[in-house]
Amino acid sequence: MAYSEQQWNEAKKLCKLSAQDIRMAKEMGLNPRSLIKNIPNKQQTWKLPVHEWLQSMYEERQEKAGRKLLRKQLALQEEAPGDNERGRL
Repeated sequence: MAYSEQQWNEAKKLCKLSAQDIRMAKEMGLNPRSLIKNIPNKQQTWKLPVHEWLQSMYEERQEKAGRKLLRKQLALQEEAPGDNERGRL
């Protein structure tokens, strides 16, 4: 579902986000309403501000994706030498 720019602008204003924060949210598949719902109130002192929450989640996902890519590359490297030797026999 595509969200209108008006909704993103409202989330940007209410959550005090930058254009880069909005880009990260879109890249992660979040929607503007979920950002607005995660604005902490004064009693939720344990809750991060939305921009910090977005940045930490984005960093975690990037690290996870990097580890997954590294594992995939290592698996391909381990399989490649074995395939070449079997082909020669």
